Amino acid sequence: MSIGAPAFILAIVAMSMIGWMATTWMRAKHGYPVENEWGGTVHRTAPDTDRKITLLESDNAKLADQITRLEDRISVLERIATEANGGAAQLADQIERLR
Repeated sequence: MSIGAPAFILAIVAMSMIGWMATTWMRAKHGYPVENEWGGTVHRTAPDTDRKITLLESDNAKLADQITRLEDRISVLERIATEANGGAAQLADQIERLR
């Protein structure tokens, strides 16, 4: 047995370990789930992800409500602008309701 055989085996083992580490690094860098030693997946998330999701959901609800109110105001303004025979008192009433 020559001295090259153990070096060849060690080189194969080292190359496979380096390949596994590179694959794991790339998967983690790009957000894919990482596999542990036994084939299970490990999902890494930021510790404050749930808090951020909750804040975004509340902001989304607020903005949806604001859009609804603005659409109502715009529809009233369009009706006021296009109304041909509306009196001054009725116009003042509708403007006051918008405030």
